[in-house]
Amino acid sequence: MNQKLFDEVIQLLDELSQDVSVPKNVRKTATDAKGKLNVQKESLDLRCAKVISILDDLTNDPNVPSVGRTFLYTIISKLEALAKS
Repeated sequence: MNQKLFDEVIQLLDELSQDVSVPKNVRKTATDAKGKLNVQKESLDLRCAKVISILDDLTNDPNVPSVGRTFLYTIISKLEALAKS
């Protein structure tokens, strides 16, 4: 596992969960996603796939501002890289 990339993803999810410019459901989902990534019982690629799926659903939410959507795509991209490492 690439620990640096994992830590970066966790930090980005923290930032998203504290960003008041995105809707409350996005902030809550970011917090939940962080929790799912930290579950050690499952393999890293499975955890990443679950979180990618959750965040991808948010990108289709019309209430998410374009800045928040871009931020979500950045996190998804890093999760894909992390799953391959």
